[in-house]
Amino acid sequence: TPTMELNRKTWLFVGAAVIAGLGAIWCFGLRDTAAPPAAVQTAAPASTDAPGHITISDDQIAKLGIRFDSAVAAGELPLASLPAIIALPPNARVAVAATIPGVVTQTYVVEGETVRQGQRLAEIASREVLTMGADLARAQSRLDYAAANAARLGQLSRDGVIAGARADEANASLREAQVDTDESARLLSVANASGSRGSYTLTAPIAGRITTASLQTGSSVDGTSAPYVIDAASRYEIIAQLPERLVGSVTPGMQVRLPGGVGGTVTSVGTTIDPATRSASLKAKVSAAPGVVAGKALTIILLAKAPDGAVQVPASAWTTLDGAEVVFVRGPGGVTTRKVGVGGKADGSAVILSGVRAGESVVTTGTSELKSLALEK
Repeated sequence: TPTMELNRKTWLFVGAAVIAGLGAIWCFGLRDTAAPPAAVQTAAPASTDAPGHITISDDQIAKLGIRFDSAVAAGELPLASLPAIIALPPNARVAVAATIPGVVTQTYVVEGETVRQGQRLAEIASREVLTMGADLARAQSRLDYAAANAARLGQLSRDGVIAGARADEANASLREAQVDTDESARLLSVANASGSRGSYTLTAPIAGRITTASLQTGSSVDGTSAPYVIDAASRYEIIAQLPERLVGSVTPGMQVRLPGGVGGTVTSVGTTIDPATRSASLKAKVSAAPGVVAGKALTIILLAKAPDGAVQVPASAWTTLDGAEVVFVRGPGGVTTRKVGVGGKADGSAVILSGVRAGESVVTTGTSELKSLALEK
C-alpha cells in the first residue's frame, strides 16, 4: 500500500543518517587522540635539588643584599703574621761632625727635613780656618820661591857654573814646599773650608732625613761634637721574630708584606732558637715608603709561593657551615655551597687551595643569610 511504502522509505532515510553520524564521530575521535607533533614537545626542567644547591632568584638576591666577586689566581700564600720593628741598616745612619771649633753663623736645615747628598747644613766661622788659610798662603809662597830657585840652579848646573849637588838641594827644597802646600790645601778641602773667608761649611754626606739638628745661629762648637745625624731615607730593615715551627722552612729571598701593601724581601734567618720566646730572628729589607719609620712596631705577613690552582678571594667570602670551611659559588638558579681548603688569610683576602676555580663568582656579602637557607634545606 502507499502508506507502507512511505514508512519503508522513512526508515531507510533514518538508517542512512545514523550510519553517517557514526562515521563522523569515529573520524573526529581519531583526530583528537593523535599524538602532538614532536616540534611542540618540551623537555622536563633540570633538577635544582643537587646537594648543596640553594635555589634563589635574582630578585631575592637583590633584596637580601647578596653580592659577588670573582676568584682570581693566587701568586702568594700567607704563612704567618709576625711581630716586627722597623730599624735602620748598620750603614744607614751617619753623624756629621763639626771638627773645627768656631761659631755658627748660619743654619740651612731643620730636624725632620729631607736632604740630598752634598747639601749645605750650616756655616761656621773659625779662627783656626783663618790660620789654616794663612798657612796655605805661606806654603804657596815658599813653593813659588823653591820652584824658581830650582829652575835657576838647575840651569847653572847644566852650564857648569855650579856643582850639581846644589841643584839637587834646590829640587829637594821644591818637593818639600810642594808637600807642605798640598797638605795645607787638603786640610781646608776636607773641612770644606775657605781660608779667605775664615769659615767652613757642614754638608750632608748622604741623602736622607735629618733626625738630629742641634745647631743654632750664634751657638759655638768645640770641635768634638756631631750636631747633625742623618738617616738614609732610601732603605730600612725589618727585624721580626720567626716561630720555631717555621725555622728551616723560611729562606732568604722570600717576601714579606707590611701594613698598607709595602713589600720587602727576607735577607737572613737565624738558626738559634731563643729559649724564652721559642723563636728565631728574621731580617728583611724594605724600601722607603709612607708610614715606614725607624723604631715603629708593626705586624708583617710572611709570604710563600702559592701552589698551582690556588685562588684568592675576599676574606668575607670564607665562612664555616656545620664545622666545615665553605664558600658560596654562584650557579644556575641560585648558589652552591662548596667545601674548600683555606691556605691563609691576610690584608682582607683569603687564599683557597681547593674547591674553587679562578673566574668563578663567590658570595662576598650576605653569607649569613645563605647559611640560614642552607641549614633549613
